[in-house]
Amino acid sequence: MSSATCTLLEVVLDYWRSLPAAKRAGFRFHHVSTDEVYGSLGATGRFLETTAYQPNSPYAASKAASDHFVRAWHHTFGLPVVTSNCSNNYGPWQFPEKLIPLVTHQRAAGKRLPVYGKGENVRDWLYVDDHARALWLILVSGRPGETYNVGGDSERRNLEVVEGICDLVDRLAGPLPNGGSRRGLIEFVKDRPGHDQRYAIDASKLQRELAWAPRESFASGLERTVGWYLDHRAWWERLRAGVYAGDRLGLEKPEKKVAP
Repeated sequence: MSSATCTLLEVVLDYWRSLPAAKRAGFRFHHVSTDEVYGSLGATGRFLETTAYQPNSPYAASKAASDHFVRAWHHTFGLPVVTSNCSNNYGPWQFPEKLIPLVTHQRAAGKRLPVYGKGENVRDWLYVDDHARALWLILVSGRPGETYNVGGDSERRNLEVVEGICDLVDRLAGPLPNGGSRRGLIEFVKDRPGHDQRYAIDASKLQRELAWAPRESFASGLERTVGWYLDHRAWWERLRAGVYAGDRLGLEKPEKKVAP
């Protein structure tokens, strides 16, 4: 991740330097990052743009390194950059490996779905259209060298999200053949490695400087999302058949046995 970012920064720097002065002044390199770079929160508090980095997974560490390289290119070479760190995105067209589409697919089919640990991990959910608006505002109006946090102000425990999807599928697609609720399909499994306990974004800087605020509540956004997946089965069933079968990711690979 970080080596690819460096390659991109080198190419962009050469391009930016080749531009006429007027176009150089209006150019921006927008680096899109994640809240995972900040690590894990306790029961209170939110991530600020000034929160110290403490990545706890290889993915988060690679994203943190990329953030630092972008900042270095700005301060060393003057490249006009803006960075955004966002919370969990959701909405239509999301790859079916992610929590909300995966739970929707499994529940629509009446299949059981494992929930990591006790489902107590907390995430801040951001509807994709709200994020897209924020990205555009930051690109065209953000101050060079600045970082902007983007969050949906919608903290939920994973179990709450799964239960909410169960209730929506029951309502929109009808109950199970036996008349039962899909909440009865929930089962808890061993937590995945490096699973941070809680993320929460403070997006007040973005709201204050660029007049952005999420338009979609989590309740309305979740209903729109679940409804979309139920109405577009052919799209995700094709992916499930050819690309991703719904297997649980992040498991440790079993050790290979060597013959004596």
